[in-house]
Amino acid sequence: MRKIIIAGNWKMNKGLSDTREFVKELVDTISSLELKHTIPLIAPAYPFLQEALRESFGSAVQIAAQNVSLHSDGAFTGEVSATMLASLGLKYGIIGHSERRQYHEETDSDVLGKMHKLFEQKITPILCIGETLAQRDANQTAATILSQLKGCLHGVEMHSGNEIVIAYEPVWAIGTGRTATPEQAQEVHALIRKWLRDNYPSAVAENMAILYGGSVKPDNLKSLLACEDIDGGLIGGASLKVDDFVAMVKIANDSLA
Repeated sequence: MRKIIIAGNWKMNKGLSDTREFVKELVDTISSLELKHTIPLIAPAYPFLQEALRESFGSAVQIAAQNVSLHSDGAFTGEVSATMLASLGLKYGIIGHSERRQYHEETDSDVLGKMHKLFEQKITPILCIGETLAQRDANQTAATILSQLKGCLHGVEMHSGNEIVIAYEPVWAIGTGRTATPEQAQEVHALIRKWLRDNYPSAVAENMAILYGGSVKPDNLKSLLACEDIDGGLIGGASLKVDDFVAMVKIANDSLA
């Protein structure tokens, strides 16, 4: 059975005290749950990763970085390396988010380089891919997704399916209130899993968690998780409220019952 990941990407939100209070409440609330194969994960801003790790220590909650540098060390002001993240004990790192691609002009090649940096430190990459509204309207969704998979995973060896997590995020549904229908989301998730099946050992396609990211909230998560190839969510705005986040963790956990 594939694990279900409920991942909250906080982006540039929450300061120190807010981070501390959120994680403490989250840990206290889910401590009574038997989470089975469900993984709650949050990605705070860089300055507060250690505080989140401290508050979540010993719990089921995992902490992720929102990005990582292409460089290992050196004169790169403002950059944070995979080595630094590993020194905190971090286990997950988001790469290729659409906002990094859009605002910082990151390419598939950049994302591939960052993936290797995370691999070197035994940090699991959460690889984001997805199409823009213009690409969807031009019927280029499949071509875009396949191109990103080929570019971001070029030469990457995988055998178990646990090496990375993939997050499909239709850019047109991020922060817009628009959500792909379960059928639209499942169609792309099935495409991704088929590509994995065609390019890697069968275990990779069967075991890899593929998340949906695009205005996920408690109201629509259950219907998304009912789809065969959707294994959780990469969640933005709805992950900033602890009650909503806990509700989604419970929905995910109940879906495995």
